[in-house]
Amino acid sequence: MEMDRITELLALAWGSPIIKLVILAVVMDTCFGCIRAIKEHDFNSCFGIDGAIRKISMVASLAFLLILDRIVHLNLIGFIPEAIRSYLPVNAIGVAEFFGLLYIAYELVSILKNMTLCGLPVKRLWETVKKFLTQYTDELPDNT
Repeated sequence: MEMDRITELLALAWGSPIIKLVILAVVMDTCFGCIRAIKEHDFNSCFGIDGAIRKISMVASLAFLLILDRIVHLNLIGFIPEAIRSYLPVNAIGVAEFFGLLYIAYELVSILKNMTLCGLPVKRLWETVKKFLTQYTDELPDNT
């Protein structure tokens, strides 16, 4: 009985393009973070554990929010700006997918920062994004 519920939860997660993008972003950020640590000769277990805890917490919160979505059917598409909706692969946004979009945005910033620190030619883009974000938030990944 419990295995059926876990299988149903996994099917819900895998059925959502946004949840798939969160998983892809988490994997990409982890890979670029590891490459950056190798390049800088700075594998710091405390920092690595903090990052792993953050990523595990993101995935765990999505699992709980998927369960919430099964209980309470909310459509939060109205909270997404009209200009962005046309790019989304869905017509309805549950709570899990809404938070998934926020997680994707956070991970993309971290990926871009790590790509820059790995030496990839994205420094100008990173500086532009960083400048924009510092005007609106103090939630930049580890202030680099």
